[in-house]
Amino acid sequence: MSTRIRQPAPLDLLFRALADPTRLRLINLMADQEICVCYFIDVIGAPQPKISRHLAYLRRAGIVNARREGKWMHYRLTVPQESHAAAILKTTVQALREDREMQRDRERLNRACCGPRSLVELLGAPLPSQAQALR
Repeated sequence: MSTRIRQPAPLDLLFRALADPTRLRLINLMADQEICVCYFIDVIGAPQPKISRHLAYLRRAGIVNARREGKWMHYRLTVPQESHAAAILKTTVQALREDREMQRDRERLNRACCGPRSLVELLGAPLPSQAQALR
């Protein structure tokens, strides 16, 4: 069995990943926590296949990791190994935190996981869990 060494994604791939509004919304929601895919669907209001395609793009760019827990897929941001890419992602996340539309998405996420008739109650979805923050 061979061990595959993860090569850093090229900078152009990172910039392309950051050039899409839906992917920026996903990054914004993952900035401080690991999130189940069901929350992305609820907050963003896009169909699951579209969300999954965007998450796959972010994974190829080397800034998102995924793990399966039972039937649930969880996603979280990961800091790129290359220092310039890490700085770009950190600056992007900081800018997203200050954006009014992105703040509304985070408010919708909070209602989806913790409000009345939340996805936790309706679907048994796991609560988002704290991840290492990009600060």
